Amino acid sequence: MLNRVPVRIRLAAGFAAGLAVVLIAAGAFLYFEVAGNLEETMSANLASRADEARSLLEASGERGIDLGGVRSGDEETTFAQVIGPDGGVIESTLPEQAQLLSPKQLAAASIGPTSLGTLRVEGIEGKSRAVAWPAGGAIVVVGASTVDQEETLLGIRRAFLLGGPIALLLATLIGYLLGSRALQPVESMRLRAREITLDDADDRLPVPAARDELQSLAVTLNQMLDRVDVALQRERVFLSDASHELRTPLAILKSEIELVRRTGGTQADLMTALGSAAEEVDHLVLLAENLLVIARAEQGELPLKREQVSVVSVLRKVQSRFEQLSVDTGRPILVEGSASEMYSLDRLRVEQALGNLVDNAMRHGSGPVTLGVLREGHELHIYVRDTGSGFPEAFKSQAFGRFTQANPGRGESGAGLGLAIVQVIVRAHGGQVEIVDDGHEWTELRLSFEYPGVAIAESEVQRARQDSNQ
Repeated sequence: MLNRVPVRIRLAAGFAAGLAVVLIAAGAFLYFEVAGNLEETMSANLASRADEARSLLEASGERGIDLGGVRSGDEETTFAQVIGPDGGVIESTLPEQAQLLSPKQLAAASIGPTSLGTLRVEGIEGKSRAVAWPAGGAIVVVGASTVDQEETLLGIRRAFLLGGPIALLLATLIGYLLGSRALQPVESMRLRAREITLDDADDRLPVPAARDELQSLAVTLNQMLDRVDVALQRERVFLSDASHELRTPLAILKSEIELVRRTGGTQADLMTALGSAAEEVDHLVLLAENLLVIARAEQGELPLKREQVSVVSVLRKVQSRFEQLSVDTGRPILVEGSASEMYSLDRLRVEQALGNLVDNAMRHGSGPVTLGVLREGHELHIYVRDTGSGFPEAFKSQAFGRFTQANPGRGESGAGLGLAIVQVIVRAHGGQVEIVDDGHEWTELRLSFEYPGVAIAESEVQRARQDSNQ
């Protein structure tokens, strides 16, 4: 329920609640501190007056005492009384000579100082406090009204009861204003975010000048917008390139169909048109499959069916797929490496990646094509090498991008997705692909995979050596 309340109101309420606790604690402390001080002052005053009355009594005797000097106040707020051993009133400042002590209090006062507590005395305003002290054979009673004390405490209560709500109201208003001020950068970001569209995706949220959490939030959101903008640009290029690649085979299909439909054609013409259409359909199917692989990889959903396989057997399977092309072109496809090298991988996906590399080498390279596997430390390298001229230096950085071709103006077939598919498959296996060449005689595309178990074992061996050295 509280989460539905605006932040400004929650901040103001929290500020007011905190101040209310402080005010209550401070008010209670002040009230009880003043009450205690007043109590101590009255007790000290009564003790002083009792000592004074005892001194007068001892100096003048029971019948000659004059309590006028013991009053220390007006007649309506203080009083004094001397009670004889028999309980009778010897002297009193009260208009009525009624004795103030009960038999029990009288007995206690004859032994030592006794507090009479709070009582009402005829002729004295409000409630009073009194003490009784033994003085020779008599008892001295002195007292004072608590009206002044009660008025002082009442004034404190009124001050807090009247000033407290006003202070809380002001605190709530100040808290609301401070909350609004603090959240102003958030409101600015909200207003700017509402205006950002795909047409002006370069716009970014305003960044507050203060180095605080709001600045970090603005910077983080702008970085997110940068990533979204890059993703949108990539998707736009992807859609544009995919549309371009799809347009050509679809246009060929349509022209073949239109040609046969307009002319009727002979059986040979019809078979030629169907053959061309079948090739374009194969091209479309391959393009759709490649696009699906890339899309799944970008979503982290490229399925892999790993199994322990002999890497050389995978290479020989790829070799057999291109056997006829090897014969037709006179370019042998060789396999080298140890047949004992085993690795956990998705056989079909890796065959697809290697097939793309061999196809690329057969179309753009020269000389024999070598498929090989090599183990170096805790890494396994699978490579495809040929003796062609290699990749142009300027193209290497974008060779594994989507819809990229080294010489797009030469009318080469393909959509420029072959190497992109290779990179997607290798990364899904946790590996990497790189171009290795000497710049003149040979070019090698190398797929590198890590042996986790070997890496762990080597680290354990190193740790054991360090322990033994220590």
